Amino acid sequence: MAELKPAAALELLHRVFGYPEFRGPQAEIVDHVANGGDALVLMPTGGGKSLCYQIPALLRPGVGIVVSPLIALMQDQVDALRQLGVAAAFLNSTLDFAAVVATEKKLFAGELDLLYVAPERLLTERFLSLLDRLAADGRLALFAIDEAHCVSQWGHDFRPEYIQLSVLHERYPAVPRIALTATADAPTRREILVRLGLEEARVFVSSFDRPNIRYTVVERDNPRRQLLDFLANHAGEAGIVYCLSRKKVDETAAWLVAQGISALPYHAGLDTETRTRHQQRFLREEGIVMVATIAFGMGIDKPDVRFVAHLDLPKSLEAYYQETGRAGRDGEPAEAWMTYGLNDVVIHRQRIDESEAGEEQKRIELGKLDALLAWCETAACRRARLLSYFGETREERCGNCDTCLEPPELWDGTVAARKAMSAILRTGQRFGAGHLIDLLRGKATERMRQLGHDVLPTFGVGADLDEANWRGVFRQLLAAGLLHADAQAYGALKLTDAARPVLKGETTLQLRRQIHKKSALARRRKTAVAPPTSGDPTLFEALRAWRAEQAKAQGVPAYVILHDKTLHELAARRPASADELLDLPGIGQAKAERYGAGLLEIVAARSL
Repeated sequence: MAELKPAAALELLHRVFGYPEFRGPQAEIVDHVANGGDALVLMPTGGGKSLCYQIPALLRPGVGIVVSPLIALMQDQVDALRQLGVAAAFLNSTLDFAAVVATEKKLFAGELDLLYVAPERLLTERFLSLLDRLAADGRLALFAIDEAHCVSQWGHDFRPEYIQLSVLHERYPAVPRIALTATADAPTRREILVRLGLEEARVFVSSFDRPNIRYTVVERDNPRRQLLDFLANHAGEAGIVYCLSRKKVDETAAWLVAQGISALPYHAGLDTETRTRHQQRFLREEGIVMVATIAFGMGIDKPDVRFVAHLDLPKSLEAYYQETGRAGRDGEPAEAWMTYGLNDVVIHRQRIDESEAGEEQKRIELGKLDALLAWCETAACRRARLLSYFGETREERCGNCDTCLEPPELWDGTVAARKAMSAILRTGQRFGAGHLIDLLRGKATERMRQLGHDVLPTFGVGADLDEANWRGVFRQLLAAGLLHADAQAYGALKLTDAARPVLKGETTLQLRRQIHKKSALARRRKTAVAPPTSGDPTLFEALRAWRAEQAKAQGVPAYVILHDKTLHELAARRPASADELLDLPGIGQAKAERYGAGLLEIVAARSL
């Protein structure tokens, strides 16, 4: 085919998607793929990854095949494209046979621009034979492999089917492929390239920074009360609360409902109908809080998620970045908030120690956990440390994370660390942090007397620190790799070789002091991250009401009709003609034709 010019892509971007220009590397990626090149694209959530394959698919002859791992969201992705006038469809297990046949007929009639398919479906002989027929006629525009980090066996979201997607390169070498992900450290990137046969592909790496997200980590004290305090600043807003276990999800969701918050549980233990119903409510209703395990979230396109809260430590920084990236996709202020405690460190190390993984995989998982713990305990800019993990350098402090807004106080914890280590050694390295803290603070419990630990030289030597500060000391020693929680001994703390220089007084140790006062962050949060207001709040609410009616009538999420950002622009700029509508971000030709008259009528009615 003849070389496609950038002007054609830009015209398509404005006419169909309603945007005046590309962002970041989008234009270069689109040009490369549209002209037949392979690509690996690393771009943060909300950065516009989908345009990088949607526009090339529309520019090239034939249909673009999009491999997506979460079938529950394909419907919404397709609905959004159809609103733009793009001929899109999906094939997955939710369709009956008649619907599958109807979609396949459209495919062979050349009536589809984009077809979404789950990897399991794509790898069937039936579907591959369909692709063979399309390829023979030159009617495959491209293959887009979304959430490409799923190919990594050591990543946070491995899907076995993804490894088999190398068949696309082997079977259709002339069809360009674009793999996309928001989260991949350097080893995961290399694994994606090798496993998908993309060694010759161009790699496009955007900044991983999500400047609109505020990162906050708080020491776990009373997690339910802490969560409720946090949610008080997000009343009526959509958000996600992640928990480690299904039981905790159910209990937390029920408790939030009892507090008057619209919350729903989501985890793999619920039946498919319930999970689907809860997901649809989250996507289509305003202000729902989804309490979930990590079974929920991949590919969530809802743009107005204002917060993601973690009540438990995630598996890695990649998992954390992926999960928190579901907040603020619209670019407006959002929060990533997490409670974190000593028990998190012990549980995650035990999980790795007790797993049946090989030693090499355990080593990698421990390395990822160490990086996450170091991030939790950092006194430096939290955003800078997060970006550094993904190989991106940031010199200045961000001013939008807890360690920037309220810098932690550091103190010389060398003596306290040596007291803790001595207590561990004198009790035979057989006890957890709770008993050791009682020992150090001189708490003469019945168990302490029975064990004879009340007469040890270390009994009471740490009375100068309260329980919270001692928990902080042990947590930081664990995070620094100076202590190890032995899974075979019920989490008993033991010294590692790295502890010797501290124990012998050969090196010093700076620790974060535990702060008990009311955080200034909580006092500032409400105004700092409040979503934007339009010039006319009454007009904005009228537009929201109109959008809700349209969404309900069509059975689609409200954001599929128009994003909040577009409504704010409508309320602020008050367009008076179809041409002025087309100047607004997010309104292309199809939406202007479909909704223009109604929108202009609402604006005019409130301009009198």
